[in-house]
Amino acid sequence: MAASIARLRQAHFGYHRIMIAAAPDDAVAAVAAAIGEPARARILCALLDGRARTSTELATIADVTPPTASAHLQRLRAHELVDRVVQGKHRYYALHRPEVATALEALSVVAGNRAPAFAPRTPAALRSARTCYDHLAGTLGVALYDRFTARRWLTIPARPDGAIDLTPAGQSAFGALGIDVDALRNLRRRFAYPCLDWSERRPHLGGALAAGLLDVMRRRRWLAQDLDSRVVRVTASGARELARRFGVVARRMN
Repeated sequence: MAASIARLRQAHFGYHRIMIAAAPDDAVAAVAAAIGEPARARILCALLDGRARTSTELATIADVTPPTASAHLQRLRAHELVDRVVQGKHRYYALHRPEVATALEALSVVAGNRAPAFAPRTPAALRSARTCYDHLAGTLGVALYDRFTARRWLTIPARPDGAIDLTPAGQSAFGALGIDVDALRNLRRRFAYPCLDWSERRPHLGGALAAGLLDVMRRRRWLAQDLDSRVVRVTASGARELARRFGVVARRMN
Protein backbone atom coordinates (compact mmCIF):
# COMPACT_ATOMS: atom_id res chain seq x y z
CA MET A 1 0.00 0.00 0.00
CA ALA A 2 2.78 2.40 0.95
CA ALA A 3 4.54 1.63 -2.33
CA SER A 4 1.35 2.34 -4.27
CA ILE A 5 0.88 5.67 -2.52
CA ALA A 6 4.51 6.54 -3.25
CA ARG A 7 4.00 5.73 -6.94
CA LEU A 8 0.84 7.85 -7.02
CA ARG A 9 2.64 10.78 -5.41
CA GLN A 10 5.51 10.40 -7.85
CA ALA A 11 3.08 10.38 -10.76
CA HIS A 12 1.22 13.40 -9.31
CA PHE A 13 4.36 15.50 -8.94
CA GLY A 14 5.62 14.30 -12.31
CA TYR A 15 2.38 15.47 -13.89
CA HIS A 16 2.70 18.89 -12.29
CA ARG A 17 6.30 19.17 -13.46
CA ILE A 18 5.05 18.52 -16.99
CA MET A 19 2.34 21.15 -16.55
CA ILE A 20 4.88 23.69 -15.29
CA ALA A 21 7.17 22.92 -18.21
CA ALA A 22 4.23 23.36 -20.57
CA ALA A 23 3.29 26.75 -19.14
CA PRO A 24 5.32 28.68 -21.77
CA ASP A 25 3.40 26.79 -24.45
CA ASP A 26 0.16 27.88 -22.81
CA ALA A 27 1.35 31.49 -22.95
CA VAL A 28 2.21 31.11 -26.62
CA ALA A 29 -1.22 29.62 -27.28
CA ALA A 30 -2.92 32.51 -25.49
CA VAL A 31 -1.03 35.11 -27.52
CA ALA A 32 -1.67 33.16 -30.72
CA ALA A 33 -5.39 33.10 -29.92
CA ALA A 34 -5.34 36.86 -29.38
CA ILE A 35 -3.65 37.38 -32.74
CA GLY A 36 -5.64 34.72 -34.55
CA GLU A 37 -9.07 36.38 -34.44
CA PRO A 38 -9.52 37.98 -37.90
CA ALA A 39 -10.51 41.47 -36.71
CA ARG A 40 -7.63 41.60 -34.22
CA ALA A 41 -5.23 40.34 -36.86
CA ARG A 42 -6.31 43.16 -39.18
CA ILE A 43 -5.81 45.68 -36.37
CA LEU A 44 -2.30 44.41 -35.67
CA CYS A 45 -1.31 44.30 -39.33
CA ALA A 46 -2.53 47.88 -39.76
CA LEU A 47 -0.05 48.94 -37.06
CA LEU A 48 2.91 47.21 -38.69
CA ASP A 49 4.04 50.41 -40.39
CA GLY A 50 5.02 51.84 -37.00
CA ARG A 51 2.32 54.50 -37.01
CA ALA A 52 -0.34 54.89 -34.34
CA ARG A 53 -4.05 54.95 -35.11
CA THR A 54 -7.25 55.76 -33.26
CA SER A 55 -9.75 53.10 -32.26
CA THR A 56 -12.20 54.59 -34.77
CA GLU A 57 -9.70 54.18 -37.60
CA LEU A 58 -8.90 50.65 -36.47
CA ALA A 59 -12.59 49.80 -36.28
CA THR A 60 -12.95 50.82 -39.94
CA ILE A 61 -9.89 48.79 -40.92
CA ALA A 62 -11.11 45.74 -38.99
CA ASP A 63 -14.67 46.18 -40.35
CA VAL A 64 -16.21 46.11 -36.87
CA THR A 65 -18.18 48.58 -34.76
CA PRO A 66 -16.23 51.01 -32.52
CA PRO A 67 -17.36 49.21 -29.30
CA THR A 68 -16.19 45.88 -30.74
CA ALA A 69 -12.87 47.43 -31.74
CA SER A 70 -12.46 48.76 -28.19
CA ALA A 71 -13.02 45.25 -26.81
CA HIS A 72 -10.46 43.82 -29.24
CA LEU A 73 -7.94 46.50 -28.31
CA GLN A 74 -8.47 45.81 -24.63
CA ARG A 75 -7.60 42.15 -25.18
CA LEU A 76 -4.56 43.04 -27.28
CA ARG A 77 -3.39 45.38 -24.52
CA ALA A 78 -3.90 42.63 -21.94
CA HIS A 79 -1.48 40.43 -23.89
CA GLU A 80 0.97 43.35 -24.28
CA LEU A 81 0.60 43.38 -28.05
CA VAL A 82 -0.48 47.03 -28.32
CA ASP A 83 -0.06 50.18 -26.26
CA ARG A 84 -2.46 53.09 -25.86
CA VAL A 85 -0.87 56.49 -26.40
CA VAL A 86 -2.64 59.53 -24.98
CA GLN A 87 -2.08 62.71 -26.97
CA GLY A 88 -4.22 65.55 -25.66
CA LYS A 89 -7.87 64.55 -26.09
CA HIS A 90 -7.01 61.77 -28.50
CA ARG A 91 -6.23 58.11 -27.85
CA TYR A 92 -3.97 56.30 -30.27
CA TYR A 93 -2.87 52.68 -30.43
CA ALA A 94 0.51 51.34 -31.52
CA LEU A 95 2.40 48.05 -31.30
CA HIS A 96 3.78 47.41 -27.82
CA ARG A 97 7.37 46.70 -28.84
CA PRO A 98 9.47 45.84 -31.94
CA GLU A 99 9.31 42.12 -31.16
CA VAL A 100 5.57 42.20 -31.81
CA ALA A 101 6.19 43.63 -35.28
CA THR A 102 8.86 40.98 -35.92
CA ALA A 103 6.44 38.19 -35.03
CA LEU A 104 3.67 39.69 -37.17
CA GLU A 105 6.00 40.17 -40.13
CA ALA A 106 7.09 36.54 -39.85
CA LEU A 107 3.46 35.42 -39.83
CA SER A 108 2.76 37.68 -42.82
CA VAL A 109 5.60 36.04 -44.74
CA VAL A 110 4.17 32.60 -43.98
CA ALA A 111 0.70 33.76 -45.00
CA GLY A 112 1.96 35.63 -48.05
CA ASN A 113 0.28 38.90 -46.99
CA ARG A 114 1.42 42.51 -46.90
CA ALA A 115 0.30 45.20 -44.47
CA PRO A 116 -1.85 47.99 -45.93
CA ALA A 117 -0.01 51.22 -46.64
CA PHE A 118 -0.70 54.25 -44.49
CA ALA A 119 -2.63 56.85 -46.52
CA PRO A 120 -2.62 60.26 -44.79
CA ARG A 121 -5.22 62.86 -45.76
CA THR A 122 -3.33 65.88 -44.44
CA PRO A 123 -2.64 68.67 -47.00
CA ALA A 124 0.89 68.37 -48.38
CA ALA A 125 2.27 71.65 -46.99
CA LEU A 126 0.87 71.02 -43.51
CA ARG A 127 2.14 67.46 -43.50
CA SER A 128 5.61 68.42 -44.71
CA ALA A 129 6.50 70.78 -41.84
CA ARG A 130 4.39 72.65 -39.30
CA THR A 131 4.43 73.82 -35.71
CA CYS A 132 3.05 71.67 -32.91
CA TYR A 133 2.57 74.31 -30.21
CA ASP A 134 6.17 75.59 -29.95
CA HIS A 135 8.09 72.78 -31.65
CA LEU A 136 8.51 71.30 -35.12
CA ALA A 137 6.17 68.60 -36.42
CA GLY A 138 5.25 66.92 -39.68
CA THR A 139 7.48 64.85 -41.94
CA LEU A 140 10.47 67.06 -41.19
CA GLY A 141 9.98 66.85 -37.42
CA VAL A 142 9.71 63.06 -37.55
CA ALA A 143 12.77 62.80 -39.82
CA LEU A 144 14.84 64.88 -37.39
CA TYR A 145 13.72 62.75 -34.44
CA ASP A 146 14.73 59.62 -36.36
CA ARG A 147 18.16 61.10 -37.11
CA PHE A 148 18.71 62.20 -33.50
CA THR A 149 17.85 58.67 -32.38
CA ALA A 150 19.99 56.98 -35.04
CA ARG A 151 22.98 59.11 -34.06
CA ARG A 152 22.36 58.25 -30.42
CA TRP A 153 21.90 61.83 -29.35
CA LEU A 154 18.77 60.88 -27.40
CA THR A 155 18.25 58.29 -24.70
CA ILE A 156 15.60 55.64 -25.26
CA PRO A 157 12.43 56.43 -23.28
CA ALA A 158 12.37 54.18 -20.22
CA ARG A 159 10.41 56.19 -17.64
CA PRO A 160 6.62 55.79 -17.35
CA ASP A 161 6.09 59.38 -18.52
CA GLY A 162 8.15 58.74 -21.65
CA ALA A 163 10.74 61.40 -20.80
CA ILE A 164 14.00 61.26 -22.72
CA ASP A 165 17.33 62.99 -22.26
CA LEU A 166 20.45 63.86 -24.21
CA THR A 167 23.46 61.58 -24.35
CA PRO A 168 26.90 63.23 -24.08
CA ALA A 169 27.06 63.26 -27.89
CA GLY A 170 23.63 64.86 -28.06
CA GLN A 171 24.57 67.45 -25.44
CA SER A 172 27.55 68.44 -27.57
CA ALA A 173 25.57 68.48 -30.83
CA PHE A 174 22.72 70.64 -29.52
CA GLY A 175 25.20 72.91 -27.76
CA ALA A 176 27.03 73.40 -31.06
CA LEU A 177 23.78 74.78 -32.50
CA GLY A 178 23.80 77.52 -29.90
CA ILE A 179 21.14 75.94 -27.69
CA ASP A 180 21.60 76.52 -23.95
CA VAL A 181 20.72 73.00 -22.85
CA ASP A 182 21.29 73.67 -19.14
CA ALA A 183 18.92 76.64 -19.18
CA LEU A 184 16.25 74.52 -20.86
CA ARG A 185 16.59 71.88 -18.15
CA ASN A 186 15.78 74.48 -15.51
CA LEU A 187 12.49 75.52 -17.09
CA ARG A 188 9.28 74.45 -15.39
CA ARG A 189 8.26 72.14 -18.20
CA ARG A 190 9.24 68.76 -19.60
CA PHE A 191 12.72 68.82 -21.06
CA ALA A 192 12.23 66.33 -23.91
CA TYR A 193 9.82 63.56 -24.85
CA PRO A 194 8.53 61.79 -27.98
CA CYS A 195 5.40 63.64 -29.16
CA LEU A 196 3.16 61.58 -31.41
CA ASP A 197 2.73 63.30 -34.78
CA TRP A 198 -0.92 63.36 -35.87
CA SER A 199 -0.21 63.28 -39.61
CA GLU A 200 2.73 60.87 -39.62
CA ARG A 201 1.53 58.85 -36.61
CA ARG A 202 5.15 58.50 -35.52
CA PRO A 203 6.98 60.57 -32.89
CA HIS A 204 8.67 63.91 -33.33
CA LEU A 205 10.63 65.64 -30.58
CA GLY A 206 8.60 67.60 -28.03
CA GLY A 207 9.39 69.62 -24.92
CA ALA A 208 11.70 72.50 -24.05
CA LEU A 209 14.56 71.05 -26.10
CA ALA A 210 12.39 70.85 -29.22
CA ALA A 211 11.19 74.43 -28.66
CA GLY A 212 14.80 75.58 -28.40
CA LEU A 213 15.64 73.79 -31.64
CA LEU A 214 12.76 75.40 -33.52
CA ASP A 215 13.75 78.82 -32.17
CA VAL A 216 17.30 78.36 -33.48
CA MET A 217 16.03 77.25 -36.88
CA ARG A 218 13.81 80.31 -37.15
CA ARG A 219 16.49 82.76 -36.01
CA ARG A 220 18.97 81.31 -38.50
CA ARG A 221 16.24 81.48 -41.16
CA TRP A 222 16.38 77.80 -41.96
CA LEU A 223 12.60 77.83 -41.67
CA ALA A 224 10.03 80.46 -42.62
CA GLN A 225 6.69 80.55 -40.79
CA ASP A 226 3.47 81.15 -42.72
CA LEU A 227 1.65 84.16 -41.27
CA ASP A 228 -1.83 82.67 -41.36
CA SER A 229 -1.23 78.98 -40.60
CA ARG A 230 0.96 76.51 -38.74
CA VAL A 231 2.89 75.67 -41.92
CA VAL A 232 6.65 76.27 -41.88
CA ARG A 233 8.70 76.17 -45.04
CA VAL A 234 12.31 75.13 -45.47
CA THR A 235 14.49 77.87 -47.01
CA ALA A 236 17.36 77.23 -49.41
CA SER A 237 19.93 77.74 -46.65
CA GLY A 238 17.83 75.61 -44.32
CA ALA A 239 17.82 72.71 -46.77
CA ARG A 240 21.62 72.89 -47.01
CA GLU A 241 22.10 73.05 -43.25
CA LEU A 242 19.64 70.28 -42.49
CA ALA A 243 21.45 68.01 -44.94
CA ARG A 244 24.93 69.00 -43.72
CA ARG A 245 24.29 68.90 -39.98
CA PHE A 246 21.73 66.13 -39.64
CA GLY A 247 21.73 64.21 -42.91
CA VAL A 248 18.06 65.11 -43.46
CA VAL A 249 16.93 65.87 -46.99
CA ALA A 250 14.14 68.42 -46.64
CA ARG A 251 11.76 69.00 -49.52
CA ARG A 252 11.10 72.68 -50.09
CA MET A 253 7.45 73.66 -50.39
CA ASN A 254 6.50 76.64 -52.56
